[in-house]
Amino acid sequence: MSSASTPIGTPRPEQQAQKNGVKKEVKILMIHGYTQSGALFRAKTRAMEKLLAKTLAPISLLPVLSYPTGPNRLLPTDIPGFKSQGGDAPSSADELPDTWGWFRKDDATNSYRLFDEGMAVIADSIREAGGIDGVCGFSQGGAMAAFVASALEPSRTVLDGPKGDWARKLREANGGQPVKFAISYSGFYAGIPDLEWLYEPKIKTPTLHYIGSLDTVVDESRSQALVDRCEEPLVVVHPGGHHVPVSKEWVMPLAGFIKNHASATE
Repeated sequence: MSSASTPIGTPRPEQQAQKNGVKKEVKILMIHGYTQSGALFRAKTRAMEKLLAKTLAPISLLPVLSYPTGPNRLLPTDIPGFKSQGGDAPSSADELPDTWGWFRKDDATNSYRLFDEGMAVIADSIREAGGIDGVCGFSQGGAMAAFVASALEPSRTVLDGPKGDWARKLREANGGQPVKFAISYSGFYAGIPDLEWLYEPKIKTPTLHYIGSLDTVVDESRSQALVDRCEEPLVVVHPGGHHVPVSKEWVMPLAGFIKNHASATE
């Protein structure tokens, strides 16, 4: 037995915490989807949050979820499926819907506008949380979760110059530490040349991917393309559409995944 091994009879950290009545916090950054906000995402996943806490309590893990809001406010005309009903346009920011995004696709240049601004908010949120253990996102947020996990991997070489500044800021915010896991609901692969370094080599961070078999917003092939760019991904297919399934049947795989990776020895 090496000197670093735990002596026989010595409780593991989570066992000792349970014995002492102390719960180990698992800090998870929750990244909302396009046209949502942090508050709306939390409202939609509140049932999942409660069930997750209840399921992890017996092993003394306490999920602490933070829900930032993207910095890019969306106009009604930016929302997919928008149909004008006539009448006057909103005259002030107070009249705009509470809809936000992390970046905007520029088809003409095959790039993401306002991407660095979105990542700056993520870095601030990580710093405010005192660092994070995991990241979870829905739709555009699922793509962001993969970006964050990949950029925080110490073995990955960040681009030189301004194109890599956002990643260096993320690493600084998380104390140079990678996340232990990443979760994507209806996430997708971003075929943007400036971001290919995040997928090559494949993302090593443990990933869990939820895909809705009836999702008509993010095509399954786009989600599968993200799965294909992760090492040993875990995939759960649910019989629903473009949403986060929050019933017990679909939260249990999530709880098991977090348990396996959050309680790992540092």
